[in-house]
Amino acid sequence: MSGFAAAGLGFLAMLGLIGLRMPVGLAMLSVGSAGYIYLSSLPAFLSYMKTTPFFLFSNYTLSVIPLFILMGAFAERSGLATDLFRAASAWVGHWRGGLAMAVIAACTGFGAICGSSVATTATFGRTALPELRRYRYGEGFRTGVIAVGGTLGILVPPSIILVVYAISTEQNIAKLFQAALVPALLASLFYCIVIAIIVRRDPHAGPAHAPVPKEERWRALLLVWPALAVAIIVLGGIYGGIFTPTEAASVGAASMFAIGLLRRSLPWREIRTSLLQTAETAALIFAILLGAEVFNAFLALSQVPSQAATFLGQLGLPPYAVLIVLLAFYILLGAVMDELAMILLTLPVFFPIVSALDFGMTADEVAIWFGILVLIVVGIGLTAPPIGLNVFVVSAIAREVPIAKTYHGVLPFIAADVIRLALCILFPTLSLALVRWLA
Repeated sequence: MSGFAAAGLGFLAMLGLIGLRMPVGLAMLSVGSAGYIYLSSLPAFLSYMKTTPFFLFSNYTLSVIPLFILMGAFAERSGLATDLFRAASAWVGHWRGGLAMAVIAACTGFGAICGSSVATTATFGRTALPELRRYRYGEGFRTGVIAVGGTLGILVPPSIILVVYAISTEQNIAKLFQAALVPALLASLFYCIVIAIIVRRDPHAGPAHAPVPKEERWRALLLVWPALAVAIIVLGGIYGGIFTPTEAASVGAASMFAIGLLRRSLPWREIRTSLLQTAETAALIFAILLGAEVFNAFLALSQVPSQAATFLGQLGLPPYAVLIVLLAFYILLGAVMDELAMILLTLPVFFPIVSALDFGMTADEVAIWFGILVLIVVGIGLTAPPIGLNVFVVSAIAREVPIAKTYHGVLPFIAADVIRLALCILFPTLSLALVRWLA
């Protein structure tokens, strides 16, 4: 069997194991190990495994992942997410569709202290859905807003996906966070525009509630200033070169812990839950990292990455045409596969191809720009049928809403994401302006 055939069979086997509910990291590790042994030998594989896990997990940069997860866990468990939603709804809830816009605003703020899409979706599924239900927002509309709002957890820096991308491609994490800010804010703006269009066409989809007195609005805003202050300190420290991302994550986690204690909203039970949640999530991510490392070593032995690069080069397609083909493949793959595993699996093949293309930018700028484009398509994959992980998360909370209605509810937002993706492709400055300005 040729290396190409072995890689194709291995990929199908991995998808089959994932379909049988095997954990993604274990599926990649199992198939990658078998493929490595087949293309090389058992002694070579054992020698590879003797050193690879150690050097992979002893990487100092990886410590940023559990720290950002812990910061988000403290924020969630101390009730800051609830305060963010209440403050946003107090200011815009009296508009038609205002509560849905409040979800988007709160998810944007929470994304700046969380970094996880699933955590953001689950948090606001518990926090905002009861209010949306009480004010009789449309079924698919309310769950769709929660699902797409959850994607802001990875779009707004700090983003765990961007950390993994930076480590995998050896890029600067701080520059990727800088590049992600404008596209993330565009996402929030576009989502609010979509909400405004929906409620204009169907006023019953998002009815307004009574205006909140000004005193209560300011009181609600005062409750969230600690969370906003931490987000500004973390991102400002990274953008200004005061902190490394790892140091910023440490400061953020410690600050969130202190705020929870001072507010008396973080009892020992919630602290323990936050630590366990962080350990479980970080272990899951690290397992996927190891599985992807072994599977990608198998792909390297099969020579599929180099063959794919050679094939695309021989087609003679313009650089932007190649880029669009790769991003379309990401969207298709993201609809059926875990986003982190998808990125780790495809980067060894796709990144060298993109790096070799001439877009009129430096190699570092192309790498950063491509990372932001990948982040956007990952966000699309989190809500797109037939999988859409965020849709499954919100459906598990809102069991009264059929999942088909939620998929219907996210479609207008996916259309907005495609427009935003096209703008970021046509105008790389949207991603690179802040990076160049802060250089």
